[in-house]
Amino acid sequence: MRVGVDIGGTFTDLMLWDENGRAWIGKVLTTADPSAGVEEVLRQTLAKLQRQANSIRHLVHGTTLVTNAIIERKGASTALITSAGFRDSIEIGREHRYELYDLDLEHPKPLVHRHLRFSVPERTWADGTQDVELDEEHIARLVRELSDAGIEAVAVCFLHSYANPDSEARARAVIEDTVPGLQVSLSSEVVPEIGEFERASTTIANVYVRPLVESYLNGLRSRLEQIGFEGRLFIMLSSGGVATFDTCVRYPIRLLESGPAAGALAAASVGQDLGRNSLLSFDMGGTTAKLCVVDDGEPLVTHDFEVDRRYRFKKGSGLPVRVPVIEMIEIGAGGGSIARIDSLGLLKVGPESAGADPGPVCYARGGRAPTVTDADLVLGYLDPDYFLGGEMKLDVAAAEAALAESIGDGLGMSVPEAAWGVHQVVNEAMANAARVHVVERGRNPRGLPVVAFGGAGPVHGYGVAELLGCPELVLPYGAGVASAQGLLVAPLAFDFVRSYYGRLDQMDWDEVNRIFEAMEGKGTALLADSGAGPEQINHTRTADIRYVGQGHTIRVPIPDGILSDLRRQAIYEEFDRVYRHLYGREGPPVGLEALTWRVVSRGPRPGRAATPHPGEGSAGNAEAARKGERPAFFGSGGGYVLTPVYDRYRLVPGSSLTGPAIIEERESTAVIGKGGRVRVDERLNIVVTLGGGT
Repeated sequence: MRVGVDIGGTFTDLMLWDENGRAWIGKVLTTADPSAGVEEVLRQTLAKLQRQANSIRHLVHGTTLVTNAIIERKGASTALITSAGFRDSIEIGREHRYELYDLDLEHPKPLVHRHLRFSVPERTWADGTQDVELDEEHIARLVRELSDAGIEAVAVCFLHSYANPDSEARARAVIEDTVPGLQVSLSSEVVPEIGEFERASTTIANVYVRPLVESYLNGLRSRLEQIGFEGRLFIMLSSGGVATFDTCVRYPIRLLESGPAAGALAAASVGQDLGRNSLLSFDMGGTTAKLCVVDDGEPLVTHDFEVDRRYRFKKGSGLPVRVPVIEMIEIGAGGGSIARIDSLGLLKVGPESAGADPGPVCYARGGRAPTVTDADLVLGYLDPDYFLGGEMKLDVAAAEAALAESIGDGLGMSVPEAAWGVHQVVNEAMANAARVHVVERGRNPRGLPVVAFGGAGPVHGYGVAELLGCPELVLPYGAGVASAQGLLVAPLAFDFVRSYYGRLDQMDWDEVNRIFEAMEGKGTALLADSGAGPEQINHTRTADIRYVGQGHTIRVPIPDGILSDLRRQAIYEEFDRVYRHLYGREGPPVGLEALTWRVVSRGPRPGRAATPHPGEGSAGNAEAARKGERPAFFGSGGGYVLTPVYDRYRLVPGSSLTGPAIIEERESTAVIGKGGRVRVDERLNIVVTLGGGT
């Protein structure tokens, strides 16, 4: 058996694939100690199956631990050692005002305070030439003082170490000899890439969270062993691959967007099954909504990411981290997002969230502010007696009272109107964010089907897709835990990078070939240690290339094999193709230069579960799956409409129906608008062709 477990802000989700090719699902509220939630959901699911933990071969885990540790500043006490004259580069940054006219502009605080940033005698030039030798005695004296002062971790980032890492390697040797056990990260290992500010920031973040991640993963492994787990533990990386325990402890910064990345992979996998290689992934959980463009069967990946933004959705307001991350836009719109009237008397939803504790008002766990879930309950989309399959009862009266007090009374609205306003505002916010995200990547949202999942995604997916003008909505089986499914379809993978500058018409191709050979060799060794055979490993090459004199690059595929001037034209043609795809036109007749070379090493993709487990039974047509009806609010229908409710587990391949309709499964509820045409495919995905009503 194989298991994926994803920890979200509100729920911890599990998907298990047994040896017969069937999928099983689990879901519990997220706990203060996330590893306790992993243990609990695993125990519950195994008890239902009457199986033991020792029958699990692989367990893949997604976590937001790293992101939360940086945002909450709960990492190790960290110092920075850098080249003389560069201790303040991480605070100076890019000198960029992300909000031009804000007189109270707040910049993110570096993870290392100025009194813990130290310059040491050392200087390497951009071509790798050593100008000033590292003063090893200076390093030894410094780290002894740091250890005496209680420093737990040290980031080493010397100028131009991507071109020559020798000084950083010598510094680590001195640190480890002088103070054994002190955590050390080198920029030449974490991100050997041009860009002093981003390289230093990433290296600091890596070592800052390293002790915490090591402690958490050790604790998780211990919990799993206590319940009898004897298989292999893998962790999802933010790039969409999975890696071993040891790799994640060494490079914990690669776990930044671990959980959200899994959701995008699940959407891509569903799209491949349907023959939809280009789509929009829409993941709406309890705290946030994440949207991602999938192109040619793969989620788009970026290497420029920010964490702990001062203004949550303003680029440039956070700490830069240069690691491969599945590119998505995240907005504060989840089931737990709080609705309120702002100072201008306008209805606002999010980004503040009630989370799992206290949660929405209807959870009856102490929440007082109305949320999106409260609105959806009042609108009739959710069954108060069937939330989490009936394990959790929802309080409709409390939700109505909260909406009346906080929204309705202030705006002169009835409770249903207030609830509908909350629902529409959050849909518009998500659609607007999606529209900008898609267009900025050179795509038209009207041509992209939407794959919606997460606990709240199927409730809002139809409305968001309709606002975007998308032709189709796809709701996968087990949509409420789809991110856990994404963990199970991710291959073993790791990204490698090395900066080496040159014009293509003057490039030292022998050096480029040596760089690719070294990176691919590392990839083969790393994945072989993780269990992949050499014949199962493949390498994908890209380079960051730009017109000569430009400030920004684009990512261009590089052909396999030995590179030389004879293959330069193929690289030119790939650059032109990517440029036209991004900008819709050809660029100027100017020479090209490359800054950075990249390799993604991947193992084989795991097989999919053959058949989702159908639950209590199945039926031959949609009408037999009908479990009743209830009033649900549809704007185009003039208010509440008596709406048929269907049992998701009794809809089999070939079933069809027409909206308005509600389709319930244990972990999520799908709302189909008026005129939507539904069919169920052979993998039990709900495929909806959009109609004209909301």
